[in-house]
Amino acid sequence: MIARKRASYTDTSVDARGLGVSRSGAVPGLLPMPIHPAIPILTTARLRLRDWRDSDLPAFARLNADPQVMVFMPKILSREESDASIGRIREHFDRHGFGLWAVEVINGAEFIGFTGLSIPRFTASFTPCVEVGWRLATEHWGRGYATEAAGACLGFGFSQLGLPEIVSFTTVANLRSRRVMERLGMTRDPADDFEHPSLPAGHPLRPHLLYRAASRQT
Repeated sequence: MIARKRASYTDTSVDARGLGVSRSGAVPGLLPMPIHPAIPILTTARLRLRDWRDSDLPAFARLNADPQVMVFMPKILSREESDASIGRIREHFDRHGFGLWAVEVINGAEFIGFTGLSIPRFTASFTPCVEVGWRLATEHWGRGYATEAAGACLGFGFSQLGLPEIVSFTTVANLRSRRVMERLGMTRDPADDFEHPSLPAGHPLRPHLLYRAASRQT
């Protein structure tokens, strides 16, 4: 179970333990993950992009421990690391109003991975920026879900957030993700290729390619 504070839009004071207390007297301490009232739900023809639930945690941990899924990531994640990453995802939503949505198949699988928008935490020539990214369980690869979900995120970012540009990036060898970026209409300029600063010099995943999508709104 993830420990987090309940999102609240009421006036709050602070009790002796440092927990927010609403004027009604409710204490939002360590709680199951509620449906976050500020997180929009995005729906496509086949998918629903939604808030995270406690029931997603085991499946997300299996996904993050799958060597095939994580082959282009620096490492696979332990259950504790996987759970902690959801905490960071929710903090991103709280701070920015967008983030990485949990993805389910409408009238199908209740959780297949995540897709969404995030602000990279490293510094590079193209930052600060907003990135579109995805990570899906292998049994759901090859069905166009990543492209469908990421397309909904691009539409949200441009039409609802008013972003002028959204980027995506991956290591050179990740041909599957590169094809998704291209199907989304994102373009690459080799001059934008970069060495990922979070990885040490000489690491095989350090060389990265940058793809961009620009808003068509005027």
